Amino acid sequence: MTEYSVISDAEEFLAACAALAEGTGPVAVDVERASGFRYSQRAYLVQVFRRGAGVFLFDPPALGDFSPLQRAIGAEQWVFHAASQDLPSLRELELEPASIFDTELASRLLGHERVGLAAVVESTLGITLKKEHSAADWSTRPLPAAWLEYAALDVLHLVDVKEALEAELAEQGKTQFAAEEFAATLARPPKPPREDPWRRLSGLHQVRGARNLAVARELWLAREAYAQEQDVSPGRLVPDRSLVAAVLANPQSKSALAGNKEFQGRASRTQIDRWWQAIVDGRATEELPRERMPSDALPPPRAWADRNPEADARLKAARPVVEAAAQELGMPTENLLTPEYLRRVAWDGPAATAEAVGAALAALGARPWQIAQVAQKIADAFVEAAQSPDASSAARS
Repeated sequence: MTEYSVISDAEEFLAACAALAEGTGPVAVDVERASGFRYSQRAYLVQVFRRGAGVFLFDPPALGDFSPLQRAIGAEQWVFHAASQDLPSLRELELEPASIFDTELASRLLGHERVGLAAVVESTLGITLKKEHSAADWSTRPLPAAWLEYAALDVLHLVDVKEALEAELAEQGKTQFAAEEFAATLARPPKPPREDPWRRLSGLHQVRGARNLAVARELWLAREAYAQEQDVSPGRLVPDRSLVAAVLANPQSKSALAGNKEFQGRASRTQIDRWWQAIVDGRATEELPRERMPSDALPPPRAWADRNPEADARLKAARPVVEAAAQELGMPTENLLTPEYLRRVAWDGPAATAEAVGAALAALGARPWQIAQVAQKIADAFVEAAQSPDASSAARS
C-alpha cells in the first residue's frame, strides 16, 4: 500500500506546486469536506493528481493561501467527479479552473446505469475502489492512513477514466453535448441566499400561526448562531425535530422546556438559557413572519387539468415525446432536458414552433444541444395537444 501524507507546510506546498506545474496533461481534483459534522462547507482536504507529478494531498486550514497552486494548474483542464459539489469549496480557496471535465456528468450522458465514482472507475478501468470513508469527518487531525489512501484513490485514476469516457462520448456522438454541459457547470452562478432560510426547518409544516412561526424562527436563528460559533453542523447540536417539538409543546417556563423529553440533542440542556431566550424573543417580537410565502412555483401537475387545462394537455403530449427522445439517445430524461423547463414551457404555452419553444427553453437555461434535440419535438407535441378533442372542449368551456 502506498503511504500518503498531508501537506501542511508552506515549503512542501511550494515544492508540490512546482512539481504539478511540470506535470503533463489535465489535472484531477477532488475535495473532502466535513458535511454533517461542521457548520461550514469549507474544504478540509484538497487532492490533486497530474501525470508526471503524482498525487498530492493538501491541508487547506493549515496552508491558507492557495494562490501558488492556482498559478501552477489554473490554466489546465481540471477533471472532477461531480464538479458542482466541489467547485464552491474550491472557489472559497480562490481555486478556479479554466475548463473542466466531469466524469459523473459524462457517465450520465452516456447512459451508464451507475454513476458513482467507484462504479465508473470499475466500469471503465476494471479497478475496484473502496468507498467506506466517503462520509467521514475530514476535519479530523491527524487523518488516519486509510482515509488518506481513500482520498488519493479518488484522483489517482480520474484522468484515465476521463480518457475512457471521452472515447465513449466520441463513439456515441456526444462530445459536443458533454462540452456544453461542462461549460454550463463551470459558468453556473452560486445560488442566491434564500429568503427566510429558517423556513427550511424540517417539520415546520406542523407549526400554525404567525406567533408560533416567530418562535420557530428565533430558535432556528439561535441554533444557527451557536453552530457557526462552534463550527458544528446545526443538526448535531439540536435536531430540527426537537426545535419543532419545543414550539408545539409551548412551554411556559425554562424548566418546562428542559423537561420536554422530545427536546433532545447534545446542546439541548447545556445551552438551555439560549433556547429559552429564543422562545421568549419569539413570543415578544413585533416582526411576525408571513404565514405563507409568495412563490412563483408552478402548481403540481396533478392540479393542471383544473387550473390550466390547455397547459395540462401540452405537458401530457410533450412529456412522453421527450422521454422517448432521451431513451433513443441512451441517457436519463433529466439530462436531456430539466423536467422543470418542460413544465414551465408547457404552462406558459409559447407559439408551437421550434423557434419559439427553443427561445423559451434557452431563457430558462437549456443548452443549445438540448434545444436542438427537443425543441421541434415539443413544438409538434404542442400542436397535437391543441388539436386534440379534449383540448378543444377545454378551450370552449
